[in-house]
Amino acid sequence: MSRIGKQPMPLPAGVTARVEDGAVILQGPKGELSLKVPATVEVTLDGGILTVTRRGDDKQSRADHGTTRALLGNMAEGVTTGYRRDLEIQGVGFKASLSGRQLTLNVGYSHPVDYTVPDGVTVEVVDGTQIKVSGIDKQLVGQVSARIRSFRPPEPYKGKGVRYKDERVRRKAGKTVA
Repeated sequence: MSRIGKQPMPLPAGVTARVEDGAVILQGPKGELSLKVPATVEVTLDGGILTVTRRGDDKQSRADHGTTRALLGNMAEGVTTGYRRDLEIQGVGFKASLSGRQLTLNVGYSHPVDYTVPDGVTVEVVDGTQIKVSGIDKQLVGQVSARIRSFRPPEPYKGKGVRYKDERVRRKAGKTVA
């Protein structure tokens, strides 16, 4: 039995849930999210408590059991408080700017890198070197943050590039002249 999956999930205050047609829809103060439930598990709503049970005992059912419960927990947190990832840009002349839904990064290439921010995510640029990515969908916030970081990941010699705010970059010693 999955330790995560067997835990009942009480809904936070201000969150309503509906289970219909193989999907769970959570609605809260920040917005609405839905999850298509795999056929191997069943989600029931009873008095403000979501319970995930598995239909069989095969490997796929056991895997989907805990995953579905964790995704529902992430959705409940997303519609109440939301998620945020902070990125920072380090390097001489490296900067970011935002106009509408278009994020422009100048990160050492001969051309600026343009990225269109998808719907459901809010991007904010502070001082040209701080980027704040926020939204209610944890997966989408993480994916957009990783995509922005992938344009120029931090390099180990000088540490230049786009990094997560809490990321530690292992530095290497450069060549030494004898």
